[in-house]
Amino acid sequence: MLKHSQPTLLSRIVWRLLLWLYRGKGYRLENHPPRLDKFILVGAPHTSNWDFIYFAGAVQEVGISPRFIGKHTLFKWPMTRFMYDMGGMPINRSSPRGYVDAVVDQVNAADRIALVIAPEGSRTSDGRWRSGFYHIASGAGVPIVPAWVDEETGRAGFGEAIMPSGDFHADLARIAEFYRVKLPDCERFEVLAEQAKGEVATPAKPVEPDMLAPPPDPPSDQPKGPPDA
Repeated sequence: MLKHSQPTLLSRIVWRLLLWLYRGKGYRLENHPPRLDKFILVGAPHTSNWDFIYFAGAVQEVGISPRFIGKHTLFKWPMTRFMYDMGGMPINRSSPRGYVDAVVDQVNAADRIALVIAPEGSRTSDGRWRSGFYHIASGAGVPIVPAWVDEETGRAGFGEAIMPSGDFHADLARIAEFYRVKLPDCERFEVLAEQAKGEVATPAKPVEPDMLAPPPDPPSDQPKGPPDA
């Protein structure tokens, strides 16, 4: 990440506007996230454009400098300074090392980082989560902190840190249970619980194959002979 003496005027204006909108919306933050140097902050449910306003305001209220993943092409002049000032992390999705490894490298290189990810992917999600957030947390050896917002009541908050155990479905079940307690009427988290049980499939990523699938068998150096009689 580029180092500058102070953020650009544009980024300062945008952050203040986001905080003003957050306070004007009347969100009530129930608690603060755990004090950690590095973590993956996952936000759900993603149902409205106001979700971004909430997270932008909430992280400022609790003193977090968030980072987010962006295509490396968005960081070209004249947007370079602004994108970095807003917390952008440029990632080349076509990197030979792979998308997840490229993010893990940047997490490892940071002294402090709160990487914000919306694992549902879009506002039209059916409730299933993509697994990239988990593999980033596992690869970097950092915990996952779930964050939630209730648009109807304006309540919001954070959960306890969950360190990846290596068992995606077991850890996803813990996350799903947290959200079901906080938002028991949200049907998406019923689907998430089903995903954790393996009853519904983990959605494939648009740029990566499903990393939970086993790798293909290596090709044999020996030519195949005729089938057994």
